[in-house]
Amino acid sequence: MTAEPILTREIASLPPRSEDAHKGDVGRVVIIGGCCDADVAMAGAPALTANAAFRSGCGLVQVVTPELLRSAVIGLAPCATTRSIPNDVDSLLRFVSEFEADVVAFGPGLGDTITVETGEAFLSRCPCPLVVDADGLNLMVKSAAVRFSDPSRVILTPHPGEAKRLLAAVGRDLTLERSPTSRRQAACALHDIYRCVIVLKGRGTIVTNGDRLYVNGTGNAGMATGGSGDVLTGIIAALVGQGLECFEAAILGVFLHGLAGDFAAEELGRYSMTALDIIEYLPEAFSEHEMTTNE
Repeated sequence: MTAEPILTREIASLPPRSEDAHKGDVGRVVIIGGCCDADVAMAGAPALTANAAFRSGCGLVQVVTPELLRSAVIGLAPCATTRSIPNDVDSLLRFVSEFEADVVAFGPGLGDTITVETGEAFLSRCPCPLVVDADGLNLMVKSAAVRFSDPSRVILTPHPGEAKRLLAAVGRDLTLERSPTSRRQAACALHDIYRCVIVLKGRGTIVTNGDRLYVNGTGNAGMATGGSGDVLTGIIAALVGQGLECFEAAILGVFLHGLAGDFAAEELGRYSMTALDIIEYLPEAFSEHEMTTNE
């Protein structure tokens, strides 16, 4: 176990933007996600991630998704482009290179679209920063062979259930309760194992890079709704794509995600909120943070 991380309350400013910036300058995000089989189809997850990334300032998004879902994803996220997800890792890596991606969001709604072996190889060889969520984390649970080339440029975003499975996959029998102490221990244990930036979602989302640890103070129970995590993935990916270091992007991302949820709850109430509402209130969250940091 590494030394106890230092608690931090520091939240980064928004990424700077030149007055003459164009869409290729402010973040290129590739999203690998979506599944379509006999039992289930998930086009909404990668589309939510794409829309959240755009609302968070990135300039270009490409969704790599099953061919049968491309029309649905385009309809749900019309600002994004799409490509059909291939079966081999070399093609996946080529797509990332051809798009000149600044960051890859891997896993929203991915299901079993790609094999564990292809996923292992992609995560191990991806040349740019990664935000791994949902079925990307489930793929890691199934695999013992994922070795990130630079874990400091990888952000894992598990909810408590995913965190338990990630810990169990490497033989760590750690009880994860809802108490702040238990959650901090789990987040630190995940970092000790995977060496990545960890975002342990839930009440008081925890972000740690092993040296520092942040406990988020924004957000509310109305955000306990399907798709909320996909939105967070898009926000964080967009901030990384715009040049923030992964730990800073993760902190700012969870802060803004929760703040947008608070604005949504104030207007709509906690019971009627959806993930779409969180996206709709991101502009207010960004404006509020920008005004606060510029005072």
